[in-house]
Amino acid sequence: MNSLTDSDKPLEIICVACPHGCRLEATRKDGEILISNAGCKRGKEYATNEITDPRRMVATTVRIQHGIHPLLPVYTSEPFPKGRVTELLREIRKVEITAPVKMGQIVLKNALGTGIDVLASRDLK
Repeated sequence: MNSLTDSDKPLEIICVACPHGCRLEATRKDGEILISNAGCKRGKEYATNEITDPRRMVATTVRIQHGIHPLLPVYTSEPFPKGRVTELLREIRKVEITAPVKMGQIVLKNALGTGIDVLASRDLK
């Protein structure tokens, strides 16, 4: 997690909320996060979230029995707290499911109590 205090120099963040890739500058003044150089409001929201609660989409695989392949690609239903990704991957590594599986099927519900599900990325017979 990026920390930002009132005394810090500006923190540069490259925005990925849209294709423009603006170079944002984040500063903190009187406890409030200020974002400059944002080309749109999504940039301000992205930078604020990246500082206060960074999240990432997670994509990996799980073992599958009786499938035409030994592994099934899976992904998180929404961005997952960045600081807990390693813990999530350890939990996913324990999962083994049985074919057939439909794309979008829940493979791991409410992962680590976050309310975020892990879903199958494809059908697998």
